[in-house]
Amino acid sequence: MTRIMSGAALHGTIARMVRKAPATPDVLDDSVLRGIAARGGVRSYPAQAVLVTEDDRSDALYIILSGRIKAYGSGDDGREVVYGTLGVGEYFGELTLDGGPRSASVMTLEPTTCAVVPGNEVRDFLATHPDFAVHLVKKLIRQSRALTDQVKSLALEDVYGRIVRLLRTLARDEGGVPVLPEKLTQQDIADRVGSSREMVSRVFKPLQEGGYVELRGGRIAILKKLPARW
Repeated sequence: MTRIMSGAALHGTIARMVRKAPATPDVLDDSVLRGIAARGGVRSYPAQAVLVTEDDRSDALYIILSGRIKAYGSGDDGREVVYGTLGVGEYFGELTLDGGPRSASVMTLEPTTCAVVPGNEVRDFLATHPDFAVHLVKKLIRQSRALTDQVKSLALEDVYGRIVRLLRTLARDEGGVPVLPEKLTQQDIADRVGSSREMVSRVFKPLQEGGYVELRGGRIAILKKLPARW
């Protein structure tokens, strides 16, 4: 269902819907988030809804007010590679600001609400809010570095190495133990590292048997330093 509001009604809705987001570099400052979100309309989506598709020519920016999404690419054979996930306070769609097509498809992982801001409004906001412009530039730099690392990993590391890199990148400290903040199935991990679920299963079995990792409420905890090679 789509809800379009403006003025005080929209500001009030945004204030009620935005939960306390973790302090990460890609999360917008609350005041900036509310300022740019007020330029668009609020839209709610069910889980597993496709918001945009690769090569789509639309140029709207999506700001996540609640829920979580994944950005992914698909091959002609139906296989997918997941580029990453985003949550509250983060945004996607900025790569279309140059007039080009969407570079990835985006699907909701749970019921999600976004502020959808038309491209012309985003460009106007950028011109008058240098803090958002700096945030966007830094985000694009991080994406470029991540892409460089991903290409290097795919070219030079085996599946085990790519899995270890993913776990180390995603894990967050919880009482002295690195734990992945989200639940990832073996298929999810395979989609992230460009492998098959069967190969991921073969990697995880000895790691669990050796006491290196365990599942805690469906989330992966790293109990001790992972071997550099297996």
